[in-house]
Amino acid sequence: MTDTTCMDKLDLSENAVKVLEKRYLKRDKEGKCVETPADMFRRVSDTIAAGDLKFGKTQADVDKLSDRFYEAITNRYFMPNSPTLMNAGRELGQLAPCFVLPVEDSLEGIFETVKNTALIHKSGGGTGFSFSRLRPKNSVVRSTMGVSSGPVSFMEVFNAATEAVKQGGTRRGANMGILRVDHPDILDFIECKSDNNKLNNFNISVAITDKFMEALKNGTDYELINPQNNTVAGKLSAKKVFDMIVDGAWRNGEPGIIFIDKMNADNPTPLVGEIESTNPCGEVPLLAYEACNLGSINLGRMVENGKINWDLLAKTTRTAIRFLDNVIAVNNYPLPQISEMVQNNRKIGLGVMGWADMLMKLGISYASEEGTKLAGQVMEFIDYESKCESIELSKERGRFNNFKGSVYDAPNYLYNKYKGKSAGKISDEQWKELDAEIAKYGIRNATTTCIAPTGTISMIASASGGVEPLFGLVFSRLIMDGTEMLEVNPIFKDYAVEHGFYSEALMKEIAKTGSVAHVNGVPAEAKHIFVTAHDVSPYWHVKMQAAFQLHTDNAVSKTVNFEENATRKDIEEAYILAYENNLKGITVYRNNSRQFQPMNLDSKKKEEAKVEETAVEEVKEEEYNPTGEIKTVKCPECGNEIQMAEGCFICLKCGYSGCS
Repeated sequence: MTDTTCMDKLDLSENAVKVLEKRYLKRDKEGKCVETPADMFRRVSDTIAAGDLKFGKTQADVDKLSDRFYEAITNRYFMPNSPTLMNAGRELGQLAPCFVLPVEDSLEGIFETVKNTALIHKSGGGTGFSFSRLRPKNSVVRSTMGVSSGPVSFMEVFNAATEAVKQGGTRRGANMGILRVDHPDILDFIECKSDNNKLNNFNISVAITDKFMEALKNGTDYELINPQNNTVAGKLSAKKVFDMIVDGAWRNGEPGIIFIDKMNADNPTPLVGEIESTNPCGEVPLLAYEACNLGSINLGRMVENGKINWDLLAKTTRTAIRFLDNVIAVNNYPLPQISEMVQNNRKIGLGVMGWADMLMKLGISYASEEGTKLAGQVMEFIDYESKCESIELSKERGRFNNFKGSVYDAPNYLYNKYKGKSAGKISDEQWKELDAEIAKYGIRNATTTCIAPTGTISMIASASGGVEPLFGLVFSRLIMDGTEMLEVNPIFKDYAVEHGFYSEALMKEIAKTGSVAHVNGVPAEAKHIFVTAHDVSPYWHVKMQAAFQLHTDNAVSKTVNFEENATRKDIEEAYILAYENNLKGITVYRNNSRQFQPMNLDSKKKEEAKVEETAVEEVKEEEYNPTGEIKTVKCPECGNEIQMAEGCFICLKCGYSGCS
């Protein structure tokens, strides 16, 4: 049950309070809350604002800035990533959700990275790796005249180390494992998660190259490259390899794919290094020893009286950018190499959540040209305002250390990048004016934008997750006395009441699938506006991701949802469309393609998984896309056995809910 001592007068939902109590609020040795959500938000605001003291500001300035941060967070206009909410102003002080570490081709280098991985997981972070530098299996090791066991075997070492470090019970270790498509061991890598019981602490993605896609288009073979000496080690049919990747994604969602050359084309500091890996959810391409630093604007809160409040969006964007730059100033990084790299590049990633909420409030369908056009306008506006604020920070504090030789060091970088691509909010001339400002003053951050999944922070903000459509509009939930209670999306409920078709009986009918697409009694206009994830075709999933990607420095975390009866051909077409639309990666999931999955709206399986609406956005956090493995645990309230996946769960006996 909810500990009422943790409650306060903030406009937080019951779910939000439960999530905060379970994982975020300070507790004493007996496990009782010793701060309220308001206390936590003030703790975070004060700690991050104090970063200004390092730049010559007074305590009075800091207090004023803290109030500005506090207002944005408590109004649920903006939320930083989970580690910042958890750890700012506390002993650990580690505020970054994820990191990328190098994996060098030597036993010493590999196990140095294993050690560093353990330190990061202990601090609450996730890790991304490219195993592409490791020599293929059966290669001769000259020092011993033995043979190498190859990348996949060493991934199992990392997986075991992750399993051993439980991160203090607040966050489970998460890894991204990447291998280039031209590595000689690519076939083994593609198959390494065909068994759902293996490498459960890893998401895996194939790094697809432009050369591979060209060979696929032409129906030819492509070359495999031995990373030991960069020599050709053989050839494979691009179509055969692509079909294997598609088959794995169709069977259980693994592997994903990233378009590594597209990521490096937007690498802001190419002289510093090449991008080889991403964070565990794939939305942040990072150099070795870089860290994520993320936050999200709640777009649903930017709508007032049926219109977007662009002034509020601009103000919130600028507040968030200043907040995220200050996070770098106060963060306690787990490794000195990370601290140095982060300070030199100062990458931050401001994204969005509540996109589905905004569309519904505006009466716009997710699966429409109008929807994708608005996505382009919103992200273009945020991108522009974020760069404006980063330039202001550069005037005050100096440009990022690796500015020289970066993409921003070239004349008219932004103008050339966006010329002729305006979505209607920012003109070519405005980008050119920003280039002139950058040439004069520099820019504070190598990147400013990134779109994360926002699993738990969207629960706190009572927002839809990231840029995803809703998973469902109505859910049924068992409460303590065993009766069934309907949870109806509040925007949909208000619309239904206003348009005269709301009834308990109709809501119960909708709850069978969560969708109104095939429910009698729902007007056609409502069916057009209130689409859910499985109502949206893969085409519109990809087109929406592309609309956001154009003005996102990093990448966009998004899942393309497929019905259970989707074919391999369907997934293949989505991958090709993603590449043609300049996405940096794509994640697909076919419903029920795993033996267990965290949530399910199929009426036949409701007894297996009745979950709250805010927990069904694939239970993704901003740094972790879980495997969906489920374990049986005891409900902490009544002792009933429940199946718990990574993310939120609910006990069907007593109604207790919380997050793992």
